[in-house]
Amino acid sequence: MLKQDKLYEVQFDVVLYNQVDCAELDEMWSFVQNKSNQRWLWLAINHETGDILAYTFGKRKDKVFREFKSILEPFGISMFYTDDWGSYQRNLEKINHQIGKRNTQTIERKNLTLRTRIKRLTRKSICFSKTQEMHDIVIGLVINILEFGWCVDLWKQQI
Repeated sequence: MLKQDKLYEVQFDVVLYNQVDCAELDEMWSFVQNKSNQRWLWLAINHETGDILAYTFGKRKDKVFREFKSILEPFGISMFYTDDWGSYQRNLEKINHQIGKRNTQTIERKNLTLRTRIKRLTRKSICFSKTQEMHDIVIGLVINILEFGWCVDLWKQQI
């Protein structure tokens, strides 16, 4: 007897932000296979709520930041809070950009929480990804589960 795959209809709520006044941006280091093969997780969070607006993976280069910035354009962010890494200074207008630790505490806390919960993001670890694809998938799924909860709802429906 052949087992047929079941198709599951999944409904989940999508929160769309019409306008986000202020956002915090940061990048977090990790690696694939060995520490010389660096991979960066780029995060943007809503400064008022602490919710993750977007994330992406890539190198720590201006090109990757510009692509990430284009992902954030629909939010209409009027002020960016960052650390003093040069790419932010080169690619954000000074009038819409503020550098300093005072306004990046929420995203730094978020980074620490992610490092604690996702073993692949810790600096000294025997847990690492062997492929870039698996690295991005695993970290992305954990972020989606922790922040958005949609994978948990999908899993509950399949039981």
